[in-house]
Amino acid sequence: MRTFKKSSKLDNVLYDVRGPVVDEAARMEDDGARILKLNIGNPAPFGFRAPDEVVFDMRQQLADCEGYSDSRGLFSARKAIMQYSQLRNIPNVDMKHIYTGNGVSELIQLSMHALIENGDEVLVPAPDYPLWTACVTLAGGNAVHYICDEQNEWNPDLEDMEKKVTERTKAIVVINPNNPTGAVYSREILEGIVEIARRHQLMIFADEIYDRLIMDGYEHISIASLAPDLPCVTYSGLSKSHMICGYRVGWMVLSGNQACMKDFILGINMLSNMRLCSNVPAQSIVQTALGGYQSVNEYIRPGGRVYEQRNYVYEALNAIDGITAVKPKAAFYIFPKMDIKKFNITDDEQFALDLLHQKKILITRGGGFNWGEPDHFRIVYLPRMEVLKESMEDLADFFAHYRQS
Repeated sequence: MRTFKKSSKLDNVLYDVRGPVVDEAARMEDDGARILKLNIGNPAPFGFRAPDEVVFDMRQQLADCEGYSDSRGLFSARKAIMQYSQLRNIPNVDMKHIYTGNGVSELIQLSMHALIENGDEVLVPAPDYPLWTACVTLAGGNAVHYICDEQNEWNPDLEDMEKKVTERTKAIVVINPNNPTGAVYSREILEGIVEIARRHQLMIFADEIYDRLIMDGYEHISIASLAPDLPCVTYSGLSKSHMICGYRVGWMVLSGNQACMKDFILGINMLSNMRLCSNVPAQSIVQTALGGYQSVNEYIRPGGRVYEQRNYVYEALNAIDGITAVKPKAAFYIFPKMDIKKFNITDDEQFALDLLHQKKILITRGGGFNWGEPDHFRIVYLPRMEVLKESMEDLADFFAHYRQS
């Protein structure tokens, strides 16, 4: 019988957010274990609910979502996104260059295939959200990772970024607010990235899905607002800010220098037409969600659940001997560092499995974010405070006795 092997295109694709350690957790659950899943930013299992107005409007409009929409998405949704982009000072935005999709993930993959030739290079942050590296790779390109500096609150190292530009480099990916670190980039840092893109005539891809989850009074600046002369693609959506990950509605906005990405836009339109339509019913609530009162503000202000849980986890992790962590400014994630000499850690996948087996806590290893050293891991701070406290006590006990054999 003929053997069908995995495509070689997947050889350099890594997606440990849902990888081998997660598979082992699923096996343990099948055997009756209860696993605390600190590995993924899915608010629903931890009691976060969608705003009532959003759910109501979704129900009211569901019957109108039976047919195909325009391949770019519903008019009302794209109009609301255009107005939101204008408020974010993103220049040169019009309706025909706005696309909704099955979350941002679909749109990242679509745009990588529209741009990349075999062998092209795209600068991607390290640590990164691994979907970016995967999509660049599957499109035939090479993801070249520039360093984000933990000693500088996880800001991009601009010198390292520019040093990695070659004649094959086509674009820079900026994840701001960052996943997995929770960093928010200053105007100065963003202007530095824009200057690098300008000098080398690069496109900018800006993943800004967490732009409404900023804490401590920090300001989120859309990098496209600083680059009216450059081709920019900005991605965002409702999944995180409105606690509706399962509704799967994201968007991308093409802005700035439209003339120099004319052929790229033709490619985007071709791929959008091939999917027939955006076909995401939750497009119908984009207008509702982006306008008026924003319930997410209740979570991220002092006294709010996300804010207080972020503070607690940050302090609890730094109180563990051998663990240090930079305080996140946004999002749901923290990316602590382990003293690998103290714990004799040489394999972060084995570390994650050991933690899973001993404490039934599921985390994502740092290597899953294309981070080269086995010295970091990512956890979410979404569980309720009583659960977080128990999990931090378990982590402290685990590290007090852990030494990788």
